[in-house]
Amino acid sequence: MTTVQSVVKSAVSKEKRMGASLLRLHFHDCFVNGCDGSILLDDTSSFTGEKTAGPNNRSVRGYNVIDDIKSEVEDVCPGVVSCADIVAIAARDSVVLLGGPGWDVKLGRRDSKTASLSAANSGVIPPPSSTLSNLVNRFQAKGLSTKDMVSSSRVEPGSHTIGQARCVIFRTRIYNETNIDSSFAKKRQSSCPLTAGSGDNNLAPLDVQSATVFDNKYYKNLINQKGLLHSDQVLHNGGSTDSLVEKYSKDPDLFDSDFAAAMIKMGDISPLTGSSGEIRKKCRKVNS
Repeated sequence: MTTVQSVVKSAVSKEKRMGASLLRLHFHDCFVNGCDGSILLDDTSSFTGEKTAGPNNRSVRGYNVIDDIKSEVEDVCPGVVSCADIVAIAARDSVVLLGGPGWDVKLGRRDSKTASLSAANSGVIPPPSSTLSNLVNRFQAKGLSTKDMVSSSRVEPGSHTIGQARCVIFRTRIYNETNIDSSFAKKRQSSCPLTAGSGDNNLAPLDVQSATVFDNKYYKNLINQKGLLHSDQVLHNGGSTDSLVEKYSKDPDLFDSDFAAAMIKMGDISPLTGSSGEIRKKCRKVNS
């Protein structure tokens, strides 16, 4: 899989945020009907795909990187490596390149022959406004524990140690919520006006301390009430996950270990195997 690593390395070296995007792509694929590459499919006359669904539109990216990897892999090993496996490997390699842990990616997934806009819009992907109970329930529905959710699998919590979010996503938190550091809120308000429609696409780092490095500072931010999203700060807000956040803030090795374990579990969500699905030649469309 050195081909995957080389393309991911090139993409991440050009833009650090791409690593976070490839990790997020894996999460958004797996949570909708399993890790089957369905999120990569363009719309067709027979179905509307997942790319324009609420959780994905103007949020998920990295499709071109996956296309580049697939093209290179097909040149040397045609019809063997699925797009779903490439997404999983690219997520792992992105984390490693940004300073995080590695893990053994299970292979053998096959690609779906369809995608579903309604499934992607059904609420299986927790929104940034989620309560703690909603996060826990959404992860449990996928066979993932509360520890998995806090450590990484939301690819919002733990993996919010890298990446950015748009003003429209965090505006309500920085202006209306009280469990937020006042100086932090003021800083974010400077580039995210209160008026809806003004600066909606302005970006802010999900980890104010080290936005392009995979580390445990995200958890330190939560303890200091500097979580950018509502669904970040609920992890440390007097609830059942406070103690785990505090452990990760003090023990980066524990965080790395639990994150890697959670990512392996996430990659196991309802994969297509055997005679199910196919190995797509191009990730954006089913084989003809």
